[in-house]
Amino acid sequence: MDHIDRSLLAQLQQDATQSYAALGRSVGLSAGAAHERVRKLREHGVIRRTTVEVDPAAAGHAVLAYVMVDSVSWMGDSAEAFAALPEIVEAHVIAGSASVLVKVRTPTTEQLQDVLRRIYAIDGVSGTQATVVLETFFERPAPLETTAEA
Repeated sequence: MDHIDRSLLAQLQQDATQSYAALGRSVGLSAGAAHERVRKLREHGVIRRTTVEVDPAAAGHAVLAYVMVDSVSWMGDSAEAFAALPEIVEAHVIAGSASVLVKVRTPTTEQLQDVLRRIYAIDGVSGTQATVVLETFFERPAPLETTAEA
C-alpha cells in the first residue's frame, strides 16, 4: 500500500459515494486506474465493506454505553454469543481487569439494563461494569498516514 492507496482510502472514508473519476482526480489518476486500485484494496481485505454512517440518536438509539465484561473463563471463543445481541455494535477481547469490552447502543436505559441481563446469561460471564456516555465530542475513522510509504 503506497501513498496513493492511502489517499484513496482517506477520500473514500470522507465520501464513499464518489465516482471513480472524482477519486482519480483527487489523487492524480484516471478513473480506470482509481477503480483498479480500489478493486485491489477490496480484494486484499483493506476495504472490508462500503456502508452508510447513520446517526444513532436520530435513528432512536440515543443511549451509548461501554461495558467491561468479567469472566470466570477465557472469553475468546464467545464471539457468536456477543454477536447474537443486536444492541452490541462492537465487541473486543481485551487484556486487563476485564475479559471483553463491548459497545452497546439502546433507545433507553431500561433497554440497556435488559442487554446487561442478557450479557450475564452468556456462559462464563461473572460480572459487568457499564459506563454510560453523556456526550460524544467526536468519532472518526482510523487515521491513515498519507506521507509514509509501506
